[in-house]
Amino acid sequence: MSVADQQLWGGETAKAVENFPVSGERVPVSVVRWLAAIKGAAARVNAELGKLDADLAERIAGSAEDVAAGQHDDQFPIDVFQTGSGTSTNMNANEVIANLAGEGAHPNDHVNMGQSSNDVFPSAVHLAALDEATNTLLPALEHLEAAFAAKAAEFEDVVKSGRTHLMDAVPVTLGQEFSGYAAQVRLGARRVRNALPQVAQIPLGGTAVGTGLNTHPEFAERIRVRLSKTSGLTISPPEDPFEAQANRDALVELSGALKVVAVSLTKIAQDLALMGSGPRAGIGEILLPELQKGSSIMPGKVNPVIPEVVMQVGAQVIGNDVAITVGGLQGNFELNVRIPLIARNLLGSIHLLSTTSRLFADKCVMGIEANLDGCRRSAESTLAAATALNPFIGYDKAGAIVKAAASSGRLLREVALEQGVDEATFDEAMDLRKMARGSAA
Repeated sequence: MSVADQQLWGGETAKAVENFPVSGERVPVSVVRWLAAIKGAAARVNAELGKLDADLAERIAGSAEDVAAGQHDDQFPIDVFQTGSGTSTNMNANEVIANLAGEGAHPNDHVNMGQSSNDVFPSAVHLAALDEATNTLLPALEHLEAAFAAKAAEFEDVVKSGRTHLMDAVPVTLGQEFSGYAAQVRLGARRVRNALPQVAQIPLGGTAVGTGLNTHPEFAERIRVRLSKTSGLTISPPEDPFEAQANRDALVELSGALKVVAVSLTKIAQDLALMGSGPRAGIGEILLPELQKGSSIMPGKVNPVIPEVVMQVGAQVIGNDVAITVGGLQGNFELNVRIPLIARNLLGSIHLLSTTSRLFADKCVMGIEANLDGCRRSAESTLAAATALNPFIGYDKAGAIVKAAASSGRLLREVALEQGVDEATFDEAMDLRKMARGSAA
């Protein structure tokens, strides 16, 4: 039989498969691959330190690198809802790598040398999150920010009604709104980036409870150096080994930043769906890309499908954060034992926000057009524009003009002139473009 046809795991994996028939969902593959990368580096470091035979170490390292490269993803069948330390998946990795390494390789004595599930599994989760946030999520958010910034420049002079409390407010430009969206995404990326130095602190070297029992004093540092060199990531020692072993606060912190990104994207998506509503009975200030039929019964209907996807993803990420928060607070004494739960939801959130941010940019934001007639109509119709008359005639008189215009359906100009505002004063105050820039004429 070829290696590809073999079952490479052993008895401990088989027990875990039998014990945890929960979700049918496996541990995230990125965690498995980082677990293998750590074990490959550990084998070489143990050889350098005189702890492991050089030939055996090289066979273990080569086998671990194959697993880390994704060549044996199918050999990790254990459900993600398993023992809370990730021990089952660590044993799974030990068995697979030992079998690949061949004669004389023992899963625990050699592949797991200098490690415990309690330090190596959370280290793999941290590195998977650090890797995917750095190399997938942050570039996706930068791409989305650039799309909004480009539209902000394109719509710089498109004046429309502002809205507060869902009610008409003083004029703004469509470009100003899109500039705000770009800033929301940029600040969200900054929040994610600010959380990563803590995620980069891995508990490797603490073994069972943070004391480093059965591991060489140089073991963890040498592995971090190797992994940093091969991955390009900055991987750091823990600020305190017992803090790093006992809790997963850094992952909770990162999840909190992801939740804020989800909140921002949801707010933006809601705005775009509302501004694009219509085409005749809605707000109708922007035109969203038409991607597909919106109804199986109403001909010609087009829906804001991408904003709707973004809002659903936002809800899921916020829900994931709740699960991660609960997982984080349920740690006891020297070890948090909700790590698989945290890994599943955190890496799921990173993936969802990464793919959705690019989808939002490419299939929605870049294709948005300003409905110039709709924007002009809303800018000219908002009675709140009378705010610009305050410096000339006072708040109370301006309020009386607004009330009369609203009750009669007449134009502000007509009512204002009727109530004694001279035409030159009205025209000077009511320059909508200057109003949107924050100053009266």
